Amino acid sequence: MEHCDIAIVGGGMVGALAAALLAPTGLNIRVIEARAPEAFAAEQAPDLRVSALSAASVRLLQQAEAWPHILAMRAWPYQRLEACEWQGFHTRFDAGELGSDYLGYMIENRIIQSGLWQALALWPNVRLDCPNGLNALQQTDAGAELTLTEGQRLQARLVLACDGGESLTRQLAGIGVTAWDYDQHCMLIGIEADDLESDTTWQHFTASGPRAFLPMGPRQGSLVWYDQKARIKALTALDNTALAEQVKAHFPPRMSNLSVLNKGSFALRRRHANQYVKGAVVLLGDAAHTINPLAGQGVNLGFKDVARLSELIHQGLEARLDFAAPERLARYQRSRRPDNLLMQTAMDLCYHTFSNNHLPLKVLRNLGLKAAEHSGPLKKRVMKYAMGL
Repeated sequence: MEHCDIAIVGGGMVGALAAALLAPTGLNIRVIEARAPEAFAAEQAPDLRVSALSAASVRLLQQAEAWPHILAMRAWPYQRLEACEWQGFHTRFDAGELGSDYLGYMIENRIIQSGLWQALALWPNVRLDCPNGLNALQQTDAGAELTLTEGQRLQARLVLACDGGESLTRQLAGIGVTAWDYDQHCMLIGIEADDLESDTTWQHFTASGPRAFLPMGPRQGSLVWYDQKARIKALTALDNTALAEQVKAHFPPRMSNLSVLNKGSFALRRRHANQYVKGAVVLLGDAAHTINPLAGQGVNLGFKDVARLSELIHQGLEARLDFAAPERLARYQRSRRPDNLLMQTAMDLCYHTFSNNHLPLKVLRNLGLKAAEHSGPLKKRVMKYAMGL
């Protein structure tokens, strides 16, 4: 039987950040991950899996000492965000209105993970166990006993489930979820084009679903196409040349000489765990909640989970208390579950409001976008919340 203080199942962005923020405690930390991130090369086209990191999430990566490693690869700041449906009815957010240099950064998930792994390599009390995974979990009086796919048995005082929306750790802990599928699917399209607004991310609403652009460099970006399942399936079957023609026909004319580099699609599903803590198991990130990606808040919510749990564990150790005490873990659940539920509900409201063709509602939502553009202090409060300030 091997032992550690904290076992983190899942070494992706959320799990690796948790390990990096907890490493200074000196606790014995074991990160269990099935696959290492692919090595980075500058000549590679940007990945399809991209996160829009808020300013607050960037600060957490700086605190974790991963940010220099990420910048040494690639990260693209954006200063403006625009949402519109009808011409002349829009809402624009500009970092300059808050005296900030950026609203956030567009970064490939693999690069975030790789930067965090490089930071973790400097901590002797953190062990990256890869490739490995979880086979079984048994709660005990001393925490939990894990049986790993490589055959080891591991006793941990605390287990952090960071293994995604289909979390096996959550299932083995007996934590249920409330979940449903959205009507739409989502397609990601990596592009190269001229006249890209490389400092702006925008979202154009249509009755069949939004169309969005994420800047990834002077001539590269990622398009996001929401539509019905059958439509996305048909688009996915097209070759890159035919898909580029569909993009030109259905996206706003805000780019030229467009070519498709890569593509992929996935179903949209909402999940929320019925509880975030059960015994020694704590859920973070997608293991606890998945959200409609409409506003790109998924990873930022996961990073907020990590920040709060890390804060509580640090406080417990500084006060010479049990860092894994039930009342301490309950405080994590009380603070994070309502915030995540609020964001999920807001995104659901936005999704249902903008994904239909009812004329009265179309008029109201466009008037709402125009009113938001001129809302002054309220607009700044929304910007600050989105940036995590």
